Amino acid sequence: MAPTTLIGLDIGSTSIRVVEAGHGKDGPTLINYTEVPLPPGAVQSGVVHDEKALTAAVRHARASAGLSSKRVVLGVTNMQAVVREMTVANLPAKDLRASLPFQVRDSLPLPVERSVLDFLPLENPGLNETVRGLLVAVPKEPILTAVRAVEAAGLTVLRVDLASLALLRAAARLDDQVEAIVDIGTQITTVIVHTDGVPLIVRTIPRGGAEVTTALASRLNVATPEAEALKCRIGLWSENGPEVAETVREAIRPLLNEIRGSFAYLTTAGQPKQVTRLVLAGGGGQLPGLPDTLSDQLDVTVDYADPMARLRRTRQSRHASVEALPLSATVSIGLTLGAA
Repeated sequence: MAPTTLIGLDIGSTSIRVVEAGHGKDGPTLINYTEVPLPPGAVQSGVVHDEKALTAAVRHARASAGLSSKRVVLGVTNMQAVVREMTVANLPAKDLRASLPFQVRDSLPLPVERSVLDFLPLENPGLNETVRGLLVAVPKEPILTAVRAVEAAGLTVLRVDLASLALLRAAARLDDQVEAIVDIGTQITTVIVHTDGVPLIVRTIPRGGAEVTTALASRLNVATPEAEALKCRIGLWSENGPEVAETVREAIRPLLNEIRGSFAYLTTAGQPKQVTRLVLAGGGGQLPGLPDTLSDQLDVTVDYADPMARLRRTRQSRHASVEALPLSATVSIGLTLGAA
C-alpha cells in the first residue's frame, strides 16, 4: 500500500512554512519542506488581512517545491484562542462534538456561535459519566478566511489544528520532567508547559522578534533590514557589539518576564510543579545568546527543538539539507503528525 501524503501548512506573520510528509507502515517521513515570504501586513498576529497575498504564496510554494499532495492540515494562531482543561459529559465522539456549544457556553470568553470548538480527551473515561480533556476554542471568521485563501490555491484543507498543539506534538520530549516549549515568532510567542506530552499551560503572548528589531532600528537610527541583520548576527553577545547587545537585552526583557510569569502560574493555579527544561523553537529562538540568557534568568536547562525528531528522511525526500531544517519548521511538521 502506497504511503499517504499530506501537507502541514503553518502561516506566520512574515512567511508560510510548508512540510510535505508521507505516512506509511514505517512511520512518518519527510518528503519536502519549503518556506515562502509574505508581504508586510498580509498576516498580522495570526489573522489573514490579504487573502490574495496568502493564495499567491501558497501557489508559489506548490510550484517551486514541486509539492505532490493537495491535502492540507492548516495551522492557526490567534490571540483570542482558548485552550483549557475541562470535564464534560462522556459521550460518543459525534454526540460530544454536537453538544460542546451547550456544555461549555458559560465557560468561554468567546461567543460559541462565532467559535470553532474541539475537545481533546486526556484520559480513557471508560464507562464514567464524564471525561477530562482540553477544550479548544478559536474565533471562526479568521479560520474561514485562511481556509478560503489556501483552497483558492488549489489545495484541500482536511482539517484545522491549533499551531500550539502541533508544536507540542512535534517538539515535546516525553518523560517525567516539566518541560516548557517556547516558540518565538515575529509577532507572537507561544508557551506550552507539559509533562510527558500532557499540557499544563498553553499561552499565546503578543510579543516576538519584530519588537526587538524595531527597538534596534530606533536606538541605532538604522533601517529595519539592517537592524534585523544586526539582531541575527550579534543578538545578546556583548563581545561582538555592546550597544546592540544592550538594546536587544532591554527589548527582550518584557518577553522574558511574560515567560517567567507563565511558569509562576503553575503554582498559583494550584499545580505545585516547576519547569526544569525549556525547548526553543521558532525563528526568534535562534537569537544569539538567548539560550544562556534564558537559563540564567529562569534557572532551567535550555535546548533547541529538533524539527526532525519524529520524521524520517528517505531517499525520496526532496529537501536536500534536512539537517539544516530551521526551528520555524517545527509547527508545520507537527501539523502533519496530527493527521496521519
